[in-house]
This record gives sequence, C-alpha cells and structure tokens, in this order.
Amino acid sequence: MSGVPASRDSFGSRFGVIAATAGSAIGLGNIWRFPYVVGENGGGAFLIVYLAFVVAIGLPVMMSEFVIGRSSQRNAFGAFKFLAPGKPWSVVGIMGVAAAFMILAFYTAVAGWTLEYIYQSFTNGFAGKNATELTTMFNDFRSGSSRPLLWFFVFMGLTALIIVSGVKNGIEKYTKILMPILFVILIVLCIRSLTLDGAAGGMEFLFKPDFSKLTASTILEALGQAFFSLSIGMGTLITYSSYIQKKENLGSAALSVAFTDTLIAVLAGVAIFPAVFAFGIEPGSGEGLVYITLPNIFQQMTGGYFFSILFFLLLGVAALTSTISVLEVIVAYFVEEFRVSRKKATWLAAASVSVLGFMCALSWGPMKDVSIWGKNVFELLDFTSANILLPLGGLLIVLFVGWYLGRKKTEMELSNDGDLKLWYITPFMLIVKFIAPFAIAMVFLQQIGLLSF
Repeated sequence: MSGVPASRDSFGSRFGVIAATAGSAIGLGNIWRFPYVVGENGGGAFLIVYLAFVVAIGLPVMMSEFVIGRSSQRNAFGAFKFLAPGKPWSVVGIMGVAAAFMILAFYTAVAGWTLEYIYQSFTNGFAGKNATELTTMFNDFRSGSSRPLLWFFVFMGLTALIIVSGVKNGIEKYTKILMPILFVILIVLCIRSLTLDGAAGGMEFLFKPDFSKLTASTILEALGQAFFSLSIGMGTLITYSSYIQKKENLGSAALSVAFTDTLIAVLAGVAIFPAVFAFGIEPGSGEGLVYITLPNIFQQMTGGYFFSILFFLLLGVAALTSTISVLEVIVAYFVEEFRVSRKKATWLAAASVSVLGFMCALSWGPMKDVSIWGKNVFELLDFTSANILLPLGGLLIVLFVGWYLGRKKTEMELSNDGDLKLWYITPFMLIVKFIAPFAIAMVFLQQIGLLSF
C-alpha cells in the first residue's frame, strides 16, 4: 500500500464528481476546435459518427480509467503500482504524469491568452480594428515577452490556489461554481447568436449532414476527436476517479460526463457559427477563429462589447477547469509517492511546470528560434503529448483493464461489489479487449504519419 496517506480526500457529492470530471474534459478544444472540425467534415454527418464513437469507444475507455482509479484509490502512477505490483505496467502512470507536465506547460500559456483578451474586451481594445489589424494585434501580443509571461503566471497561480485547498474544498468547491457559470454564459451567447439575421447559414454549416465529405480520414478524425475531447489517456480521469466514493455508479457518472462534454461542444458551435455566417465572414480555424474572426464580429454586433467579455470569460473558465485537473495529476503523484504535504507538492509542481511553461509562453517571441525537429518548444510539447503519449496511454489503459485486470475484477468495481446489475459487462469487455485497442492504434498511427488515406 506504498505511499498512500492514512486519510485520503474525496469528492463529497455526485454533482461534484460530474462537475469536476466534466470540467477536466471540457476545455478550449471544445469551444473552438470541435465546432470547426464538425463544420469542415460533413456537418451533421460528422457529428453522427462522432457521437457513435463517443458511446462505442470513448465511454468504455473512460470507464476503464475510472475502474483503475477507484479500485486503487491512488494517483496515476501509484494506481498501476498497486494493481500490478512488480510488473512494468507502472510505466503507463509515468507516461500520464509526463503528459500532464507537457500539457499543463503549453495549455496554461494558451489559457493566459484568454486573460489578455478578457482584458482587451473590458478596455474595448478591439474597437475600430479590421481583420488585418486584429491579426497584427494577436501576433504582436504572442510574439512579445512580458504580457504572455505575465498572464501565464497569473493563470498558473489561480490554478495552484484552487489545488492547494484540496479535493473537496478546492477542486469540487470551485468546479461546482465554475461549471454552471460556463453553461449559463454559453446559453446566453447561443441565444444572442441565433437571433442575428442570417444565423441559419451557421446552423446549416454545423448540422446539415453532408455524407459526401465523410472519408476514411474524416471518420478516423471523428474517432480521434471523441478520444481526445473526453480527456482520456493523460492520468486526469484515473486521478479524479480515485476520489470517487465507492457508493457512486461509475457507468452512470461516465455517461453524465460524456454527455456534458459533448453538449458543451455542440452549444459552442451554436454560439459561434451563426454569428460568423450572419456577418458573412469566412470561418477560420483554431486561433484565427477565436482571436481574430470573433473579435471582428463582436465589434459589428449590437451589444458586442458585452458579448466579447462573456465569450472570453467563457474561454477562461473552460481553460481553468482543465488546468485544475491536469495540475492535480502531478500534485497527487508528488503527495503520495514522495510523501510531501499538499501545499508543498502544489507549489513544487506549479514551479517545475512553469520552467517548461516559461519557454512555451515565449515560443513566438524571444525563443522563436529555438527549434527541435522543426518545432518550437510549444509545438513540440503539444505534438509529443497529443500524438504520442495520450494515444499510447489510452491504448495501454484498455489493454490493462481488458487483459490484466480481467472481467471479474472489473465487474466487481463497476457493480460496486455486486450491488448494481451490469447488463453491459459483456459488450464492455469486448470493446476494451479488442475494439478499442484496434481503434486507438489506428488513430495513433495516423497521428504520427504512418497511416494515411
């Protein structure tokens, strides 16, 4: 039982479990990447395929992480060490902690950009600027040194202050506040977007099925999006589920998290694309959509000042619920494996990640010429975590549950030691033993360029 404190914190309520876990999955990718990917890959047709993959692959993989976390009641590394003592499976946990370091470093840098744009929204910094000027504004900000660093450290500090308070009084308390705020802001933005003249074009872009755009490549992209949007393979779900009480229904909790994550992503599309089409602006992807296209729209829209503040607050909240979960992976590892206090572990984790984050925040500024394999520090950490560590972690997690833990132990955990009837255990084991490993391997091979269509 190495490294586990005598008294371990846990989530105090079912809503706390869902708010925290859904918050870890819901992030910046839901708000800008998902809607654009749907629109570019067949709209409603892509959405149908995506939802099928969430249910068929994403949910079983998420539940596999829940089984590992709650049955061990350990951090991402300690869980494998406890469940498979003396076996090399603990390398999966190390990969999760390493991925958390990398992701938190570059993700917090991006989260810092949202703080800059909240500030610009409040000070009306977009006023009178056309698309070209907004592009210059974004590039000038990102290529600077002082402001990207300032906002990085502010965001890292906010994240650490929540984590240092513990699971129930920190993570659960604040995600129970942040998640409803995120939802309310999103609904307000959806209503405003749908009331604009010409909004129907955006809804068509998102939801009208165009099956001609569905190719083997886009279907694989739908699988990859389902996998990554649920925060699978990086240790957060194992860590968070280790705080779930034994009375909770893991299958039901996983379904609630997947539904909430998908709902937020779809609502983000409803909030963004009707407005984009209403003003006849070409929908850009990624950073261009968020930091150039949308500020351009807000200043043309009645009440745009107010709605730009709301939108970037939404982005900030979504980012914060994610950074909290990723930092907790590292903190739980430090606390339980090195037997240090939560306070010391939190600030040690925040400081060590900040060394990498410092380089990420300056990747378009003073450190733009630092290049490894043709990528700056930010891009290298992004690529390594998203394309190598996460899919490999997810693959090894389902193999561990399907082939090492096996049906009997998995069924006992999912059924709360026989208290719940598990009608789905046979298809679940079939998926985690055979279907999910094959599907994740396909995504992994495509991500690293060994498979293309």
